[in-house]
Amino acid sequence: MESRLEAGWGQKAAWSALVAASMGLLVWVPFLYVALKRKRRSDWTALAAFAVAGVALAVWAGASSDGPGDPALGAYAIVLIVVAIVMLLFTVFDKHGTKDDAVNVARPEGRQFLQ
Repeated sequence: MESRLEAGWGQKAAWSALVAASMGLLVWVPFLYVALKRKRRSDWTALAAFAVAGVALAVWAGASSDGPGDPALGAYAIVLIVVAIVMLLFTVFDKHGTKDDAVNVARPEGRQFLQ
């Protein structure tokens, strides 16, 4: 059975604030937390994707620091931040109250083993 990770709106908002306050540079940190806690392949894939996106953002920002600003870099950063926040608020963490449902589904009634 896969492990679960439930979070309230306060924790979700805190992780989202970290992503927004760091301007996308620490976008990988909440996904590392989730991947270490749940150990699912999909969580490790999300971590890798956001880590690559964060490194690309840092390299791009460092390469274009000479000019007045790069609108494509700004758009990339905004899209990265918005996607991460939407995932953190609505898709990454498991919903409250479904833990007992998952346990009860896995629990046998006993009759099937008597046949």
